[in-house]
Amino acid sequence: MNFNVLLQDKVNEVDDIVKSFLPEEKGYQQTVLKAMNYSVLAGGKRLRPLLMQEVFKLFSGNGKVVCPFMAAMEMIHTYSLVHDDLPAMDNDEYRRGRKTTHVVFGEAMGILAGDALLNYAYETAIGAFSYVGSGDSAQTGRIISALKVLGRKAGIYGMVGGQVKDVEATENNEQIDKDTLQFIYNLKTGALLEGSMVIGAILAGASDEDIKKTENIASKIGMAFQIQDDILDVIGSAEALGKPIGSDDKNNKATYVSLYGLENAKAEVVRLTNEAIDLLKDLPGEKDFLKELLLWLVNREK
Repeated sequence: MNFNVLLQDKVNEVDDIVKSFLPEEKGYQQTVLKAMNYSVLAGGKRLRPLLMQEVFKLFSGNGKVVCPFMAAMEMIHTYSLVHDDLPAMDNDEYRRGRKTTHVVFGEAMGILAGDALLNYAYETAIGAFSYVGSGDSAQTGRIISALKVLGRKAGIYGMVGGQVKDVEATENNEQIDKDTLQFIYNLKTGALLEGSMVIGAILAGASDEDIKKTENIASKIGMAFQIQDDILDVIGSAEALGKPIGSDDKNNKATYVSLYGLENAKAEVVRLTNEAIDLLKDLPGEKDFLKELLLWLVNREK
């Protein structure tokens, strides 16, 4: 089957899984529930839950224990975008081709929607225990390990930590060097990609060695993904990206492109991607689709 057709089929499957875990829009707090669902249902590539599912399958995982974690990861990713778009952060009015959450529901409700998605993500992930058979201590242990990864990769030693340094550097107009930029990218962007792939491996019962290899692959892809995002912010189009281009320059943000130039940025994407694909060859299982997915991620035009 054509990769693009297969990809769309898989994205549709992931989308249905994510939707199945969203809250009902009822009760006195229904406004925030509507804002949560509006944010998640804005579209997007569902990359993180898709990667989690593909790695889970790669290591012969079976059953639905991965599904709550897939939904939780997408909720965490979405909350980060909702807060990213706020006036105090990037102050963007469009995301994925439509009005951002705070523009539609107001700034206060945008903050609360992000908070709610983060908390509901952990509530959702904890629900994975309901898929464990009686006496299956091994799977119970895997879920606990996966929850630890989810918390760390989303928190101060992961995505939030990277965002903190990014905000400080922008506000203070710091001269960022390569090491600092790599720190920001590894945490702000790479952490959730790493978490997604590692959780898929853990829940499938992969060995510690293969889990480390998976995390290394994800780290390289995360860096390449963010550099490609920098490139698209310079040469992409607002129509293709679904958001304004040039926002990095507008917000005075240091990027790989601003530090090293467009051609060097493109070359770095190629280098990191090739290294990740080489590492993927060492993993067991059927890898053709996952390989094509990783290549597609870092060569995307939106």
